[in-house]
Amino acid sequence: MLKHLTTTERRKLSNRGAAKRKNRDSGKIRMCVFRSGYHIEVQAIDDAGGRTLASASSRDKGFAGKGYNVAGAELVGKAFAERAKKAGVKSVYFDRGEYKYHGRVKALADAARAGGIEF
Repeated sequence: MLKHLTTTERRKLSNRGAAKRKNRDSGKIRMCVFRSGYHIEVQAIDDAGGRTLASASSRDKGFAGKGYNVAGAELVGKAFAERAKKAGVKSVYFDRGEYKYHGRVKALADAARAGGIEF
């Protein structure tokens, strides 16, 4: 069925699909991370309602750091925690997609945890 895809593409589809199914059933908010070579972005998504509750990115205007290093990922995590708390999000399910829990992804998650988001 998915033989035409690379291993990375299959893993991405599998992980993200499993996260969506789990959240739709449990009613939890999904914290979805996207990481590129230069930027990092995070969103709090309500899969049941199909809407984004809060988001933060290294592309935002006025962002002081760099999106391609750990320090920048920590700043994005802190900004996300503040915006999510303002939106009423306290507990999330962490959806890292195809990315390993290492480096910028881990720094973002730790900063969000320190900001008061539980997962």
